[in-house]
Amino acid sequence: MGMMIEISELVVDRDGTRVLDDVTAVVRKGSVTGLLGPSGSGKTTLLRAIVGVQRITGGSVRVAGLPAGHPELRALIGYQTQAPSVYADLTVAENLRYFASIARCDRRRVAAVLEDVRMSELAGQLVSRLSGGQRARVSLATAMIARPPLLVLDEPTVGLDPLLRRDLWRTFHRLAAEGTTLLVSSHVMDEARRCTDLLLLREGGLLAACTPAELGDDLEDAFCRLVEGVPA
Repeated sequence: MGMMIEISELVVDRDGTRVLDDVTAVVRKGSVTGLLGPSGSGKTTLLRAIVGVQRITGGSVRVAGLPAGHPELRALIGYQTQAPSVYADLTVAENLRYFASIARCDRRRVAAVLEDVRMSELAGQLVSRLSGGQRARVSLATAMIARPPLLVLDEPTVGLDPLLRRDLWRTFHRLAAEGTTLLVSSHVMDEARRCTDLLLLREGGLLAACTPAELGDDLEDAFCRLVEGVPA
């Protein structure tokens, strides 16, 4: 299948504090890889390093064979940040049309992506009038608009109701089946079941790279055992 992301001995220091410590991991092409760990474990910093907007102290990150941050990667990565990156004074549809024009993709994609994130009925609504969860879905749609080969999503389902979370995960797996690679961060261990591969972080270190099946039925207990160094 090949590797979309290759991380080797990655170290990130920020303001005198070590945020990521000697992280080595890979993300397979076409996988739905979950990056899981408690708040403050370094998930967002790792995603930023992969996208190429985080200064690193040591090690390396390569995406599609190129160093993270390489100009050629800009068209290959869709990135959803934790804080919605959309324009509050534009409508939902206007935001997507704007990002579609930047990516030089067919504007007919707007309707399809709005349906994917269940925002079609709010296409004409100003973003400033949306809830936090709705804004997050618009931000997700902007990341998806150009059909990038890699989607890097920072807690895309936080604050969403169970039915919408289920629908989004179905969309993620459909995209993966079509060839997209997804790296999805979450602090909710239950979401590990929805991934094909897992990277588990704690306090800036990689605890494990595995599959949900390898963790067993009780994912939260398995994570705690890894933290405590207790055999399964």
